[in-house]
Amino acid sequence: MHDIVDVILDHPSYTEKVTAFQITFRKSLEHNFGSILEKSSPREQLLGLCHTVRQLLMNRWIATQGTYYRSNGKRLYYLSMEYLLGRLVKNALINLDLLEVGREAMQGLGLDLDSIAELEMDPGLGNGGLGRLAACYMDSLSTLNLPAYGYGIRFEFGMFRQVIENGAQKEVPDPWLRDGNPLEIEKNIHSYQICFGGKSVFHENVQGHIFAEWEPEYKVVAVPHDLPVPGYGTMNVNSLRLWAAKADEEFHFGIFDSGDYVGAVMDKVQSEVLSKVLYPNDSNELGKLLRLKQQYFLVAASLQDILRRFKNTNSTITDLPSKVVIQLNDTHPTLAIPELMRLLIDVESLSWEEAFAITQQTIAFTNHTVMPEALECWPGAMFQKTLPRHYQIIEEMNRRFMKMLKDKPIYDQSFIERVSILGRGAQPEVRMANLAVATSFSVNGVAALHTTLLKEKVFPEFHSLFPDKFNNKTNGISPRRWLRLANPELSSLITESLGHENWVTDLEQLRALERFVDDQAFLNQLGVIKQRNKERLATLIHQEIAEKVDPNSMFDVLVKRIHEYKRQLLKILHCLHMYHELRLNYDEHQQPRTVVFAGKAAPGYKMAKLIIQFIHAAAAMINRDPLTRDRLKVVFLPNYNVSLAERIIPAANLSEQISTAGTEASGTGNMKFCLNGALILGTLDGANIEIRDHVGADNIFIFGHNVNELRTLQASGYRPHDYYQKHDNIRRILDEIRHGFFSRGDRERFKPIWDTLVTWGDHYYHLADFPDYVRSNEEVDKVYGDQRLWQQKSLMNIARIGWFSSDRAIQEYTREIWHLHPCPLEQAQGVEDRFGF
Repeated sequence: MHDIVDVILDHPSYTEKVTAFQITFRKSLEHNFGSILEKSSPREQLLGLCHTVRQLLMNRWIATQGTYYRSNGKRLYYLSMEYLLGRLVKNALINLDLLEVGREAMQGLGLDLDSIAELEMDPGLGNGGLGRLAACYMDSLSTLNLPAYGYGIRFEFGMFRQVIENGAQKEVPDPWLRDGNPLEIEKNIHSYQICFGGKSVFHENVQGHIFAEWEPEYKVVAVPHDLPVPGYGTMNVNSLRLWAAKADEEFHFGIFDSGDYVGAVMDKVQSEVLSKVLYPNDSNELGKLLRLKQQYFLVAASLQDILRRFKNTNSTITDLPSKVVIQLNDTHPTLAIPELMRLLIDVESLSWEEAFAITQQTIAFTNHTVMPEALECWPGAMFQKTLPRHYQIIEEMNRRFMKMLKDKPIYDQSFIERVSILGRGAQPEVRMANLAVATSFSVNGVAALHTTLLKEKVFPEFHSLFPDKFNNKTNGISPRRWLRLANPELSSLITESLGHENWVTDLEQLRALERFVDDQAFLNQLGVIKQRNKERLATLIHQEIAEKVDPNSMFDVLVKRIHEYKRQLLKILHCLHMYHELRLNYDEHQQPRTVVFAGKAAPGYKMAKLIIQFIHAAAAMINRDPLTRDRLKVVFLPNYNVSLAERIIPAANLSEQISTAGTEASGTGNMKFCLNGALILGTLDGANIEIRDHVGADNIFIFGHNVNELRTLQASGYRPHDYYQKHDNIRRILDEIRHGFFSRGDRERFKPIWDTLVTWGDHYYHLADFPDYVRSNEEVDKVYGDQRLWQQKSLMNIARIGWFSSDRAIQEYTREIWHLHPCPLEQAQGVEDRFGF
């Protein structure tokens, strides 16, 4: 089999590659499923294709680990609660430069590779931008030959699969592992015990250092499952290690023998719940506790594994910072800090001072939000009961930190309380963001504005204490996934026009496309590709929700997690404004539009779920009106995920990035839409500001108050009711909501929307920004009416978005935080798994 794989990967003859691919696929069906091609089911064909891809990667995967061990350079360990990967098979074939080989091989067997690959389920390992960013970064790390490992949790049922029933979101399990994951390898040999509860017993070691022996209440086993992450245009294949929870004792025979059949497997059920669902509803205490346990489960397993890898090639634990850097992707993995302290003190027998110095030099922190609820605080009593040793370590860390500050009289008590890791009060809490910022050697934001807000608004006290820690690393996206794979026709046009494919790994080479800005033939090709993508999306919309939309209309798209600060509510209010204008005035300047919504609301987020209901209620009225439905349609596509995004983004004309200024950390959807030729309609928030600076102010539509203007408005006393009284279009829509117009006279159903916009103060400034949003949309209509001008602006977005590549972002992290060196694969043949990867 290895010889056949070598032919596919290394032989110059295209025909021989195709033949070898076919042989490998047939053998995969036979060896793994006892099936022959002629009798195989579509599901077996998918699994056979997955096994074929894994076989193609295997030698390089093993050899990559061997190369990293032999070089013994510094390695990155990326800890993230989410990895929103998307389908893996075609992405892997693209990175191996074998997608066309695979297509021709399968066609020769009477099969269609693309149809088979459509059967692959999206891994349910993420929710939104945080997880998708982690996936893009893993792709770039491999492509840049950087020695790196990702760590996460193998969530059996993902977050949830979104179903819409009577306009309301319903959460059902996402069984993405129903048929297993044929690309992964389970590595039982590197399983670890994870402890919870119990107590600490203190001792003194021979060096005179105090350490604790943890006597846990119960244990769970973390079992690793490895996914290959191939780079593009390189032989390197990095690893994403995902932990599954198993019971320490899966079956108690004595309990079973006594007749308690349920009790005999109770440990198994309680243990494995840790890796069942991403982000359980934490609106109750049990949900909070499960989240806390999940976060510790991730870091405890990962840190044991990191230290094992380190010890394979190093003998002195104090050398750890020179060989290991751990990046925390947001606050979820912050428990890595006290866990590393525990391992260094209680297991490696270091002093507190030695352990703290190593921890500070090893761990870096990326913050992804300015929203207070996402900074994570845990009830002290819950934390202490669940992780007693870690609570003791955090208490001591905080005691020393507070003493350092109190010894300097320039810091008053109020300042000290704000930076304390342990919050005071009737119910003390553990502040994870404070822990991360106080202890990490680097704290970075993910857009220029976001980093400024971290320094000035979120962590101003910490910035005054540790100004050198703070830095910016603006997010980026993978061009392999978001152009090469998602938009193959545009990708081909770019390659043909530039005369090379170097842009796939050097996205700023797209700048050369600017020379076509006055080339009508090129602009026409751009328009044809966009139209085909729109037609495909229109077909999908009809298949999914039985709504016909006009692909000749402007596709106006708002797809992202449902949250008040992302302001889906502002968009649907504008849809109603457009509807009224068409009905009352029939504005001929208003371009025909199809407004596309998609996104999930957290199960416990009542307002977000109500917004979904309101979108559906408004859409039902708009879409059935014979006077307007040829000019305006509103649709909501359920169960938004990476695969759906790959269909929507290439088809979009207009991308809505309309979060309240100062609330979105960065956003990466804005970058993906620009790369695919959509124009942004957005606020001066997140990375929109930097995108404007790169693509040019003439090629983006900006509206609304900026951060400083909102501060002034808030200070002067923002009164949303004044906007209600002043603007007829606002008052008309809000009165309809208040009087039950969208709910068959039921005034209570959508009353919380009226309340949040008028009664409760409109915290996210929907009404304050609405008039300028209407103005900006009118500008959009005007420009879209001139299709040549629109295509020129679309081209400028594509040509100038190259800086926002995840490759650029990873190079910045590498140069300024991680200090890694590329480690390209030496060879891919004849390497055994001697290195325990």
